Amino acid sequence: MTELSLSQVVVSQEGEQLYSFEYAAMATNTSTALVEGCVTLGLIEPIGVMLKKRDIARIAQIQRLRQDLGLNLVGAAMLLDMAEEIAQLRAQIRAYQSIQES
Repeated sequence: MTELSLSQVVVSQEGEQLYSFEYAAMATNTSTALVEGCVTLGLIEPIGVMLKKRDIARIAQIQRLRQDLGLNLVGAAMLLDMAEEIAQLRAQIRAYQSIQES
C-alpha cells in the first residue's frame, strides 16, 4: 500500500477530495486496521488507497453502531444499507402518493 501524508490533498477525476486510510482512521477515531477491514469486507469502496468523504462518514456510522449496539462490522453495514433502502422506498411512496393526489 502506498503511504500518503495526512496533509496531502488528492482529488478524484470528478473533482471530489480523497483521503488516505490513515486520515480516515484519525477522523473516525478508529485504526487503519478497521478501515482496511471495511475495505476487505466490501463495506466501503476505495479508489486505490484513497477514500471519499462519504466512505469516512460510513466508517464513523459503522463504528457508532458497533459501540452503541455491539454489532460487528458486517451487521452494522447491513443495518446502514437497510436504513438507506427504507429511506429510498419512503421517498418513492411519497412521490407515488403525490402523483395520485394530482
